Amino acid sequence: MPQWQVQQAKARFSELLRDAEDGPQVVTVRGRPTAVVVSKKAYDRLANRKPSLVEFLKTSPLAGVTLEIDRDPSLPRGVDL
Repeated sequence: MPQWQVQQAKARFSELLRDAEDGPQVVTVRGRPTAVVVSKKAYDRLANRKPSLVEFLKTSPLAGVTLEIDRDPSLPRGVDL
């Protein structure tokens, strides 16, 4: 991920925003990553994207796995009411 010192980010803000369209841009303060600038499109995708249950199950590691479940043939236990 490209990194910008805060001084560079302030001086070349327009360029920082244009580059954010291509991918996240890290802004550092005293050499430590402090903020990440992302495009509005990327932000919307991250903030609002909640897959439906069907989408989740399609992308699950268990997608396509057939489970064979054997039921216990014994009678249920009695319940006092």
